[in-house]
Amino acid sequence: MISDCSTLFGFPILASEFLLISALLSRTACDRTLFIRSPPVSRIDNELDLDFNTASLDGRVVLVAGGTGGLGCATVALLARDGATVIAGYQSNRERAEALKQAVEARYNRTIHLVGGDISDPAARSHYIDTADRLGDGIYGLVCFTGDPARVKFDDVTDGDLLASFEANYVAPLLLARDAAARVRQRGTEGAIVFMSSMQAVAAFESSINYAGPKTALIQAARIMAKQWGGPGGIRVNVIAPGVNRAGMAVKSIESGKYDFFIDEKIISRFGRPADVARVVRLLIEPDNYITGQVITVDGGLTLRRDRG
Repeated sequence: MISDCSTLFGFPILASEFLLISALLSRTACDRTLFIRSPPVSRIDNELDLDFNTASLDGRVVLVAGGTGGLGCATVALLARDGATVIAGYQSNRERAEALKQAVEARYNRTIHLVGGDISDPAARSHYIDTADRLGDGIYGLVCFTGDPARVKFDDVTDGDLLASFEANYVAPLLLARDAAARVRQRGTEGAIVFMSSMQAVAAFESSINYAGPKTALIQAARIMAKQWGGPGGIRVNVIAPGVNRAGMAVKSIESGKYDFFIDEKIISRFGRPADVARVVRLLIEPDNYITGQVITVDGGLTLRRDRG
């Protein structure tokens, strides 16, 4: 029973007003219920009609420059396991390259092709691209791990140090990508390029100018490439910025305790593993991927939290 004058949230209202407000609230609740109710089963079926096969790497020819290094090995293995035709590039250590080839082939029953040479040399770059482009339907993807991570205090850096770092970490990878993209574009097919930068290119680390400078330039170049070569059926270009990984030269530094501070202060929960980077490469290199012109930092949050007060 509603009296002539009732209250709502402590305020007096007339019975007629109370009934009107109640009706509106009921209607709103009804509308809200209709809005959030589950979609019909047929619609769910349509939403789950996903074609994950578009992500298959079967038959895709991928050149992994620097593929025998600490990070590169894991990427070579993962891409081969998932069906790609992989060419692992190495600079000079043929013995290590052969060991990688044998290990991956024995584990995954996939053929690994090898190509040697320093990609700072134009002849070596041509050899890399020609080797990859002769396989299958021609080169589809390029992953570039090559570079020189040497760090020198800026006060001690020579002209030669800076020029050598830009050649190894910026110019050579850029020109290799240009040559790979030219083959892909000539065929009018899609492609994917993944560069390796560094966490030192996305955050300021002391004594890293000679390394961080070219790695930062590489990020901007990748964005321009993605814009210039992108679009339907074009070439996607992305960058990975790894953190401290148990790979390559960093292994010795980790074992010496140089980076224990990051663990002790709970800045990161663990050091990176080559597989962490390989999984991101796999995502970015796969066909029909929806990412281009981006930088993905794979560092466990180190660059986010290292300077916290």
